[in-house]
Amino acid sequence: MLPNLLFDFGGVIIDIDYARTPEAFRRLSRAGQAAHYTQASQAELFDQFETGHISPAEFRDGLRAAYELDASDAEIDAAWNALLLDVPAERLALIGELRRRGHATALLSNTNALHIAEINRRLARQYGFKQGIADCLDRVFYSQEVGHRKPGEEIFLHALREMNWQPADTLFIEDSPQHIATARRLGLRVLHLAPPLTLTTALPEALRIFPREYPEPLAPTPTT
Repeated sequence: MLPNLLFDFGGVIIDIDYARTPEAFRRLSRAGQAAHYTQASQAELFDQFETGHISPAEFRDGLRAAYELDASDAEIDAAWNALLLDVPAERLALIGELRRRGHATALLSNTNALHIAEINRRLARQYGFKQGIADCLDRVFYSQEVGHRKPGEEIFLHALREMNWQPADTLFIEDSPQHIATARRLGLRVLHLAPPLTLTTALPEALRIFPREYPEPLAPTPTT
């Protein structure tokens, strides 16, 4: 039996620069105030948005009040999306190859309606995807739809139940240490993509040493 693969999104499949969004909000702020939003922690407003408890309009208004923003909806959306970088083709090619080899795959992402819409637009433009990253995976689990977010256990347990996966048979690929800690506590196998590791450099080796022996050497198929 091949291991199930549970992917984080930001920092694993899509490149992220967390510093860009606080800086973009600082430039929009009358007080020059940077938003409290990092890979390790964030203000409650962002948690509420990422768990679907407030709408995009409420999120924008909350940002205006919290950080003294004189900005249009479009300017706020651009600042919020500033952290989103590229989805390298070789990562999508690797995921496609793993699915062809028989791995079950899913995405587990802390995200929100605005980021999903922006990423889907980019993937449609660059790769012709119809449903965003869902075109590449068996299932996607977004925090804003589940109503819970990592590092809480609930979202992990939800994904495992929905996929009918056992933790010990599942490899979780993630770049944030606090999320890795929860996965380990729940009994998942983990691949921590700490820099300079990337999906294409680290995942094939992780599969080679996974407790269940991989049937043949795996190498990602580069695309141009």
